[in-house]
Amino acid sequence: MRLFHFSDDPDIAIFEPRPVRVPSERPAGREWLNGPLVWAIDGDHDFMYLFPRDCPRILIWARPDTSEAERRHWLGDWRAVAFIERGWLERLEAETIHRYELPVEDFEELGDAGMWISRGRVIPMERVAIARLDQGFEPRGVELRVVESLRPLKSLWNTSVHVSGIRLRNAREWD
Repeated sequence: MRLFHFSDDPDIAIFEPRPVRVPSERPAGREWLNGPLVWAIDGDHDFMYLFPRDCPRILIWARPDTSEAERRHWLGDWRAVAFIERGWLERLEAETIHRYELPVEDFEELGDAGMWISRGRVIPMERVAIARLDQGFEPRGVELRVVESLRPLKSLWNTSVHVSGIRLRNAREWD
């Protein structure tokens, strides 16, 4: 297994634990997840971060309890789907981000969508620049779907597929 952190900064020599920029509502006893941590994503879920930093997106994939009908309807033959708004497509095609590989032994798994955390400083092992982000999905078995607005997809949270929303505060008409 491999762990990564994605950034628009090409010069990170050490990842220092820091609180999240915009705290999330956390379940009781897990408020510490808003505190100073270094975050990483496993290789199976790295597609969640093949985006410009502030790009709003919705990502879906089947869970063990996903119905076959919903899997076929939402995913077709893809392992996962990433939705973005059309207004972000040009930036997705033009921006370069940096994928830092991190040492697995420094992290603990959260058991949530491939997320891992470290409570201490982490020195990256490698950095790779990734351009043409829009071309990184298909090789990972992920379909990129461009929509006018993410708002009509709010109903996805009422289905049996796994749904992750990232930077939705930046989506058009998201309330």
